[in-house]
Amino acid sequence: MAKSYGFDTLQIHAGARPDPATGARQVPIYQTTAYVFRDSDHAAALFNLQEVGYIYSRLTNPTVAALAERIATLEGGQGAVCCSSGHAAQIMALFPLMGPGCNIVVSTRLYGGTVTQFSQTIKRFGWSATFVDTDDLAAVEAAVDDKTRAIFCESIANPGGYVTDIPALAAVADKVGVPLIVDNTSATPWLCRPIEMGATLVVHSTTKYLTGNGTVTGGAIVDSGKFDWSKSGKFPSLSEPEPAYHGLKFHETFGPLAYTFHSIAIGLRDLGMTMNPQGAHYTLLGIETLSLRMERHVANAKKVAEWLENDPRVDYVTYAGLPSSPYYERAQTLYPRGAGALFTFAVKGGYEACVKLVNSLDLFSHVANLGDTRSLIIHSASTTHRQLSPEQQKAAGAAPNVVRVSIGIEDADDIIADLDQALAKATA
Repeated sequence: MAKSYGFDTLQIHAGARPDPATGARQVPIYQTTAYVFRDSDHAAALFNLQEVGYIYSRLTNPTVAALAERIATLEGGQGAVCCSSGHAAQIMALFPLMGPGCNIVVSTRLYGGTVTQFSQTIKRFGWSATFVDTDDLAAVEAAVDDKTRAIFCESIANPGGYVTDIPALAAVADKVGVPLIVDNTSATPWLCRPIEMGATLVVHSTTKYLTGNGTVTGGAIVDSGKFDWSKSGKFPSLSEPEPAYHGLKFHETFGPLAYTFHSIAIGLRDLGMTMNPQGAHYTLLGIETLSLRMERHVANAKKVAEWLENDPRVDYVTYAGLPSSPYYERAQTLYPRGAGALFTFAVKGGYEACVKLVNSLDLFSHVANLGDTRSLIIHSASTTHRQLSPEQQKAAGAAPNVVRVSIGIEDADDIIADLDQALAKATA
């Protein structure tokens, strides 16, 4: 769709066209594993990447393709690939870039599951990660070596709602010649468009705000199309001949779509981290109201955070939308529509008070998720960040005296009333 359309229009129309067979207005769920070729030449052209089309739903599916186009359009990218979860998206994002012995430089402020994936699991591929405070740009640059293939951060970090200075980090990535990958799950493209700030790749857990209703898991990788994969010789998967396609060079052949085509033709082909069409359908429906929901999420989060900050039973609140936050000015500049709806607060009484608080809430759901229409809470130190050391927990913003909230789109006064009665029980 034309770039001149506004966000609210694109979130409804991008990637969606009336079904040519039936005229169906909503994107159909193409619940099929395979697609009939016109003839043998057509099949050969598809398998040779000489023609774009559908072969098998592990690779591409029309419902999933519509979602990929919509997300790419909203993020301002050249192309996107959808997959089975946010964690799958992170591995998929790294896959074309990495090889045994290669490393990534990553923010210390990341979701606990991502910390585990990067500090432990990727070692099995022969990859490694160096964790750095991304506010210290000199330390980020110093951590990069000849084997570094990417810098990774979250736009609004889970759990603390810390906001990243993406343009500053992008400048470092540009200087050292590696892509910047930004997880934009918590912000969504309505609050933040990392590609416009210099990011090369954007990843999402579409499970969260994009779907917005807690029904399906999914992930996406968006490519800016702006990185020169052939310049440094560091990315042979994209710049050098690919044996499985008779020596085809992805960057030379596909230009700004090289990364996207590689992620489908090799990443999905061999890793099989495929999004199912019904899941894609739920996410397409969710994105149609993304801006409306995010506006309410942000308004509610601001009101709740202000109330919590003034409550004597609370030690501190980490919401970057509060003037007391050290990141308030950065959020105002880079995220003018708001600092999201995810933050933490510390309860007087520590670990035990946090557990009592969680157990005393009625409206809030105690779940390991965020970005739902419903208000959600979790005590990260005993759940999502349990596997981390106390030092790592503190660095990630998940200390034992802290709970994480994802503020929903209910009536803000009802959210506050629920916190009020639960805090009374927790700190009695």
